[in-house]
Amino acid sequence: MGTTTPPRTLAEALRARGDESLAGLLRARPDLLNPVPNDITQLATRAGTRASVVRALEHLDRFALQTAEALAVAPDPAPYATLLSLLTGDGLDDGEQRDDVGAAVTTALPGALATLREQALVWGEDERLRLVRTARELLAPSPQHPSPTGLGPTVAEATAGMSPGRLQEILVASGLPATHDPVSAVAALSSLFTDRTRMAELLDTAPVEALSVLDRLVWGPPYGEVTPNPTPPVKWLRDRGLLLPVSTRTVVLPREAALHLRAGRAHRVPEPVPPVVAAAAERDPQAVDRAAAGQAFTALSTVEELLKLWNGGGPAILRAGGLSVRELKRVAAALEVTEPIAAFWVELAYAAGLLATDGESDERYAPTPAYDEWLDLPAQDRWTHLATAWLPATRVPGLVGGQDAKGRALSALGPELDRSAAPDVRRRVLALFAELPPGTAPDPETLLRRLRWERPLRGSSPAGEGTDLRSRLALWTLNEAELLGITGRGALSSQARALLDEGEEAAAALLAPLLPEPLDHVLLQADLTAVAPGPLERPLAETLSVLADVESKGGATVYRFTPGSVRRALDAGQAAADLHAFLAAHSRTPVPQPLSYLIDDVARRHGHLRIGAASAYVRCDDEAVLNEILADRRSTGLRLRRLAPTVLASQADPGSLLDALREMGYAPAAESAEGDVLITRAGARRTPPRTPPVPVPEGPPTPDQTLLGAAVRAIRAGDTAATVVRKESPEAATGAQASGSLPRTTSAETLATVQAAAMTGTAVWIGYVNAEGAASQRVIAPVRVEGGFVTAYDHTADEVRTFALHRITGVAELAEDGT
Repeated sequence: MGTTTPPRTLAEALRARGDESLAGLLRARPDLLNPVPNDITQLATRAGTRASVVRALEHLDRFALQTAEALAVAPDPAPYATLLSLLTGDGLDDGEQRDDVGAAVTTALPGALATLREQALVWGEDERLRLVRTARELLAPSPQHPSPTGLGPTVAEATAGMSPGRLQEILVASGLPATHDPVSAVAALSSLFTDRTRMAELLDTAPVEALSVLDRLVWGPPYGEVTPNPTPPVKWLRDRGLLLPVSTRTVVLPREAALHLRAGRAHRVPEPVPPVVAAAAERDPQAVDRAAAGQAFTALSTVEELLKLWNGGGPAILRAGGLSVRELKRVAAALEVTEPIAAFWVELAYAAGLLATDGESDERYAPTPAYDEWLDLPAQDRWTHLATAWLPATRVPGLVGGQDAKGRALSALGPELDRSAAPDVRRRVLALFAELPPGTAPDPETLLRRLRWERPLRGSSPAGEGTDLRSRLALWTLNEAELLGITGRGALSSQARALLDEGEEAAAALLAPLLPEPLDHVLLQADLTAVAPGPLERPLAETLSVLADVESKGGATVYRFTPGSVRRALDAGQAAADLHAFLAAHSRTPVPQPLSYLIDDVARRHGHLRIGAASAYVRCDDEAVLNEILADRRSTGLRLRRLAPTVLASQADPGSLLDALREMGYAPAAESAEGDVLITRAGARRTPPRTPPVPVPEGPPTPDQTLLGAAVRAIRAGDTAATVVRKESPEAATGAQASGSLPRTTSAETLATVQAAAMTGTAVWIGYVNAEGAASQRVIAPVRVEGGFVTAYDHTADEVRTFALHRITGVAELAEDGT
C-alpha cells in the first residue's frame, strides 16, 4: 500500500496510492472526474456516493461481483482467509464443493480483489478488507432487498429489539445456559450456529419436516410466512432460534445458521472462470470472406434502392416523430424483406447520414446531399462508411414494433430508440468473434452466457422490453452483422477483423477484390426484358431504372420494358432516338423488334394530350380524342367541360388529371404556363445539409492519458494544500482563529511574509478571495512581489498564477516537516 501504517479511511488508502493507480481508478470510473475533485478527500467522498457505486458495480464481472457480495455478508473488516472461505466453503460438505472449483476460486480471487481495490470499492490490508459502506448497503440483505447471496441478517441484527425473556427461551430450548444479559445471549446463540459440531448435534434432533423447511430457505430467499398457530416443525425451528421473527407473520433464517447449512459458502455456484464461447461450426475462412462480401454488396444495393424510393421526397413524419407502420410496410414490400429488416435498413441509412428530414412545413424524409457523395465512392468505401456508422450507433432497430414504458408503439426513425448500451454490446460481441480462429462461427447460447458473466448487473431494461436487454442487443447484433456483411455464414470475415483492428482503409483493401466489377452492358430479349448478368455501372443502372421496371433480383437482375416505363423515360426528357441509341450501345444482343416498336408507339402518342393549370385543362389538336375522353364514363369524376374545340377544363389538379388519363390508357404530358412540355427529373429532392445522429453516450466518456495525468496532478496538488502542516499563528494559539478557517493577517504582515518567502524560495499558506467572492485556501511558492501582485507557483492548481495582494486574507508559514 506504500505505507507502514494501515489506512483508517478510504481517503487514506487512496492517498497512499501511486499516480498510476489513481489514474487507473479515474479511467475505470470516469464519473469521478466530472468535475475534477479538489483533493483526495473529495475524491473518496465522491467514490462513495450511491450513483457512482451503482455504476461501478454494474461494470464488474460475475466473479468480482460475487467477491463483493461475499464481503457484504462478511464481518467488517474481514480477513482474506474469511473471504476465501465464504467463496470456497469450509471443506466439510461431504465433497459437494468440488476441488477444481475451489482451486479456480483460490487462483482467481486475488485478481477479483485487485479489480475491486482499483475501483475503490474495497480498501484496506488483506487482514482488514473493507467494502465501501455504500456498496455494503446495496448488497447487504434486507426484507425489502434480499441479498444476491440469498443470505438473511445475522443473529444480532435479527434479534435486535427482542425481549430478554424471549432470548432466554431460545437459549433453553437450544440447550444453552440461560443468561439475563441480551448481549451475552446473542453471542451464545451466534456461537452455537457457527460451531460445526454443536450445530450438527442440534440438527440431528430436528424433525424431518423441519429440515425440509430449512432446505427451502437455505439458498434464499431466507424469509417465510407463518400462521399464528405454526405447524410443529416450524414451531421447533422458531423455539430454537433457527427461524427468528421479522414481523408478526414473517420469519427469517439467520445468516450464521444458513452458512452452516451451506457448508460456509456465500454462493451456491461460484463462477471464477468466464464461460468459454463454444464453436458452432468450422468453415473455410475464404468461403466466409466471399459470403460476407456478397452480403456486403447486397447491403449496398438495398440501401441504394431504399433511398431511390424516396428520391423525389419520402413519406411524411408522424406527429410524434418517426415512420408510420403503413410506410414501413411499403418499404418492406418494395425491398422484398420483412418489416424488422426494413426497419434496420432505414435506421442504418439514417445513422450513416444518408437520410434525414427536409425541415419543410410538411416535413418529410428524403436523401441528404451526403447520399450523392456516398454514391460516388467505390463500393468498398461505401461499405466501410455503413459499417463504421453501425458500430457506434445507439439507435436500436430491433425495438421497432415494441412499446415504451408508457405503452406507446415504437416506430422506425422515432425518438425513443436510443439505448446507450448498444455500442458496447455490439463491439463486445464482435470482439468475442475475433477471439475465435478465422472461419469459426460461435454458438449463440454460449456467447450470451459469456456476456451475462461479464456484466451480470447490466441486464435490466426499460419497462416493456423484457428483463435482459443486453442479451437481446447481442442477438440483434448477430442478425445485423450478417445482414451488413460483417460476418459471413455466422463467422467474422477478414475485412471485418481489419475494420476493428486496423481501420477503414485496411478493411476496404481486403474487401475490394471480393466485390464484383460493374458491367457496362445488358442482354436484351424478345419478350421485352433485359437481363443484367451482374452489377451495372452507375450511369447505365440509373438510366435503365427509369426506362424499365425491375422484375426480379438475384445473381442477375431482370428488367421489363412496359408502356408506362417507356413513358417515364420520355417524361424525363429522353427522345425516342435517344432511347434507341442507348439500347443499341449497351446491349450485347441485337435490339429486339418488339422493343423498338414499343418505344416508337409510346413516343408517337406521348405529349399528344397537353395538361396545364386552370385548375387543370386538357389541350389537344385532335378534337376526336377530346370527344372520346368526354364520352368515357371513367372521366366522370374529373368533371370535364369543353372550353374550346381543342381544350377541356377540369376541376381536378394537374397531377390527379395526369394520373387519371394515364390509367384510362392515354399518354398525356404536363406543360408549363408558357405551353412548354414539363420534363420530370428523377431524384431531384434533397434535404439541406444534415449531420448524422449523435449516439447517446453511456455515462461520461473514458478520459485520455493527457486528461488523466492533469487530473492526478491537480488532485495531488489540492491534497497538498489541504493536508500540509502549517505553523500555528498567534490567533490560533489564543483561540481567536477557528480551526479550518482562512488565515488572517494584516496587510503589512501579509506583504512582509510573502516577500520573505520569495527571497528564501519557501512555500506559504494563504487565504484568497477571487473576483467572484469565492474563498479558498492555497499553498503557494512566491516568485516575485511587485505592483500589488504576487506571482507564485500555486501547488493547489499545479501552475504559476498571479494573486492580488489586497485579495489575500492572510498568510501563514508552513511547518518545517510539512514543506
